[in-house]
Amino acid sequence: MKIKPEQLSRTLAGNKLPLYWLSGDEPLLMQEAADLIRNYHRENGFTEREIFSVDKNFDWSSFSQSTGNLSLFSEQKIIELRLSTAKLDEAGKKALQHYLDELNPDYLILISGPKLDAATLKTKWFSEIEKYGALVQIWPVSRENLGAWLEQRLLRDNIQADAESIRLLVDKVEGNLLAAMQEIEKLKLLAGEDSDRPIQLDAKTVMQVVADSSRYNVYQLVDAALLGETARSQKMLAALRSEGIFPLVILAAICRELRSLLPMLEKKQQGLGINAIVQSGRVWFNRKQAVSSALSRIDAETVWSMLDHSRAIDQCIKGMSRANPWDELSILLLKLSGPDLASRHKSA
Repeated sequence: MKIKPEQLSRTLAGNKLPLYWLSGDEPLLMQEAADLIRNYHRENGFTEREIFSVDKNFDWSSFSQSTGNLSLFSEQKIIELRLSTAKLDEAGKKALQHYLDELNPDYLILISGPKLDAATLKTKWFSEIEKYGALVQIWPVSRENLGAWLEQRLLRDNIQADAESIRLLVDKVEGNLLAAMQEIEKLKLLAGEDSDRPIQLDAKTVMQVVADSSRYNVYQLVDAALLGETARSQKMLAALRSEGIFPLVILAAICRELRSLLPMLEKKQQGLGINAIVQSGRVWFNRKQAVSSALSRIDAETVWSMLDHSRAIDQCIKGMSRANPWDELSILLLKLSGPDLASRHKSA
């Protein structure tokens, strides 16, 4: 069965499941969910723990041997499979299925790995896995929800922050929840943990104490541009450049998105509503707002123009043009996030 992270505590208390599969790319939330499962089972007698790091060279016979060792005096045990990729090979699928066919009530299987794609979730094999256990899909905290998430975490640590402090924190730790928790710990130490009174956090303190630990990826960059967030997308581009991301990786992500918009824009020209277009286009639910925003602002002619610009940027990156590819990527993102702004920039 599929459950949300916030349903995990209730599921643990109400069901004795033999398997939990944590799927996601947010390290802090994955760690917290795994800790919740471990702690619950440890309190209920699962005193042993065995960890397998699964990569392309992993020998699944070691897992089968561990789960197949039966003893009258065996302790209850948590067996963790930490996947380096979202997909299991055939040997892994068979090993898991064989174990589930002969369940041992003294074992809990805890699987954690990257986000599973839609195709994997629809396979017959994975449907069989879900019959026995729980899939917990853990999504990153979106920028829209990050402020509320930070405020809740601060209050949990007896820190009261005003609206401006929260806004600054969002800008400084977006995309890096581990850094956010480290900064909260730093603020607690600064105020003194022995204080009984709530810590009052203002914008000045945030500016002085909290480092800029925001971390982005190319997909967040594309979504920010689709949402029309011009300043934020430019900040992301600068951050990715400073991290040494090869510009062709960014260009490829933008081009892929532009091409996916074209058939949807054609439906828009035919009179279909944006909500219906996004639904029929099988857009992931956490991206629907970004894609809808772009469809409401951009037409097919603009997209074709951006694809032409992309070809010129590709030549820049490959040394066939003297133009600066990062400057050109900046202009391309200006076009995607706000065509009017981009045209003004170009004519300036």
